[in-house]
Amino acid sequence: MNVKRQAEAKLPTKFGVFNILAFAETETDKAPHLALVHEEMNPEETVTVRIHSECLTGDLFGSAKCDCGDQLAKSLKIVSEDKGAIIYLRQEGRGIGLINKIKAYQLQDHGRNTIDANLELGFEADQRHYVEAIEILKDLDIKSINLLTNNPEKLHAMEASDIEVKERRPLWTGSQKFNEEYLQVKKELMGHLF
Repeated sequence: MNVKRQAEAKLPTKFGVFNILAFAETETDKAPHLALVHEEMNPEETVTVRIHSECLTGDLFGSAKCDCGDQLAKSLKIVSEDKGAIIYLRQEGRGIGLINKIKAYQLQDHGRNTIDANLELGFEADQRHYVEAIEILKDLDIKSINLLTNNPEKLHAMEASDIEVKERRPLWTGSQKFNEEYLQVKKELMGHLF
């Protein structure tokens, strides 16, 4: 896939002022990937970066089934302080889409874990990829990053690119009764680095 910068504007937020950039193959794409870049980000330095996959239920509605919304909020705070960037990839539900994610939620309500639910629906445990994130970082002239992640797959994707990862910074937001099993699956079965 080849994404290009399609639009850009200032976005003042409660975390600070960012530039918001939309990346897609065409300007008519209704779900572009996004970059939130702190207005003082310097691509000549090592940039603090969060690559965040869309999670409508967590990011927007505050779902307690996952830690996604909490991770995004914490990342926005850190990235604002460090004058960094967030790459927001439109790959909902580990790449299976919102409708299938809700179907997976229903299976989880009946005792499946997140991996088993995806497999039962005919998908891989995690269908995400990070090619577009690398393309966006290159477009932003970012060559060296401190990566905010617990996910070893994001780390491997960056290390296989020509973006230098200076440091992996963990992103722990705590657990509560609704997401304890979800976080345990991420750690024990998906190798997430808590």
